[in-house]
Amino acid sequence: MKLATLRLPGRTSAARVDGEYAVEIGASDVGALLAEPGWHGRAAAADGPRHPLAGADLAPVVPHPGKIICVGLNYRTHILEMGRELPAYPTLFAKFADALIGPYDDIVLPAVSEAMDWEAELAVVIGTEVRHASPEQAQAAIAGYSVLNDVTARDYQYRTLQWLQGKTFESTTPFGPYLVTPDELDGAPTMQCEIDGEVVQQADTADLVFSPAELIAYLSQILTLRPGDVIATGTPGGVGHARKPPRYLADGDKIVTRIAGIGELVNVARHDG
Repeated sequence: MKLATLRLPGRTSAARVDGEYAVEIGASDVGALLAEPGWHGRAAAADGPRHPLAGADLAPVVPHPGKIICVGLNYRTHILEMGRELPAYPTLFAKFADALIGPYDDIVLPAVSEAMDWEAELAVVIGTEVRHASPEQAQAAIAGYSVLNDVTARDYQYRTLQWLQGKTFESTTPFGPYLVTPDELDGAPTMQCEIDGEVVQQADTADLVFSPAELIAYLSQILTLRPGDVIATGTPGGVGHARKPPRYLADGDKIVTRIAGIGELVNVARHDG
């Protein structure tokens, strides 16, 4: 099952994707849907108003997650090619919901940064409250998967040893277009990022050092994960900051971020104001 959050006149609505249509479920967005007991059955049975998917205005698939937890250094091949050792524990940071934009919205390039970089990522969305999870409980807590690009202000990120300030500029992080439930995916999907048609990142998500279930089990030892919480699982090699010379997003760049079986984000970078 694929779920989306539609922007409609004066409101938003969670919807199930049925072929070329989005069928309203009755919840205000996918995050609100996931907070309801029995959400999967309700979503599968919904028969609300139908909207053509082509040209639909989609919000971030979970517009207001309680937590957005991000993981760094999580692609094995990239870590080894950089001459680093594989980490013993996940590298964690966070961002806030104000950073999120819809899958086809413009990415805002803030006036104060000259080093905005792309980071294609597999996002995991929590569907069940979980704390101190076993591996099996962690896997069962996954509502589904989505696509996220952790667009990063490198100049702000590296001002200090803490990364938050570079990671959560407003209106920089496309997220969606859909939440795809685990039963819809066969194996580990491939991921790709293009800038103006040039492939800059390509990876197999099987190359993750810490799998989604391992991340959930680890994080649940620290805090309670709740429905709608988002985990961004890290980016592979190919980011602009690592290039020689470095390459950053410019006004008018078209960024396409896709994961096989889940969907793609199509965003244009625009200067703030």
